[in-house]
Amino acid sequence: MKKRMFESYPDVVTVNELCEMLGISKKLAYRILDSQDIRSVRVGRIYRIPKSAVIDYLTDE
Repeated sequence: MKKRMFESYPDVVTVNELCEMLGISKKLAYRILDSQDIRSVRVGRIYRIPKSAVIDYLTDE
């Protein structure tokens, strides 16, 4: 069985939570999101990132 990742995080995370999850700076997080390496939805000026997209990014699926 595949180990569950990031169980304590909600299904949709913010940029701040993404930074915590990956241990990266906000600047790098925005670069990754702008390059569309991690799927996200932008609502106005706010990014919403599916937790599954972060896991896919890490596992390269």
